[in-house]
Amino acid sequence: MTHSSSNNLSGRVLIVDDNSLGLAARRSVLEELGHKVSTCSSPHEALELCGKQRFDVVVTDYKMPKMNGLEFIGRLKKQHPQIAVVLISGFTDTLGLNESNTGADVVMQKSAHEVSLLIRSVNRLLRQQKPSKRPAGSQTSSKNEKRKSH
Repeated sequence: MTHSSSNNLSGRVLIVDDNSLGLAARRSVLEELGHKVSTCSSPHEALELCGKQRFDVVVTDYKMPKMNGLEFIGRLKKQHPQIAVVLISGFTDTLGLNESNTGADVVMQKSAHEVSLLIRSVNRLLRQQKPSKRPAGSQTSSKNEKRKSH
């Protein structure tokens, strides 16, 4: 996969999963795209970290010990209502998990297409969050504005 230079969209992403292989795989994919990625292996640890640092997107697994993804999202949204959340589960169909009943902005089924779905979802959520300070067509002029302000 090649990087397009126009994709300068990078954000602070937190990944929560008790499966270290899942964490490592998702982290490397998102870091390759230029995101600053932190990881936690438990929802409790993640809530604590969200109290200390700002994240644009949180990617969480559903099935974890002590607190599942839904409980985690509920607590996270209470503390940080503006944070975007992606819920990943192998059980989305079985449990009928979707955006309206989980509190997540995106609900994804674990699958062979998970990586491309994750990339698209994170990028879309970051685009939605970015305050549009300038019209969509004037992205090239931002470099000139920066130069003038120095």
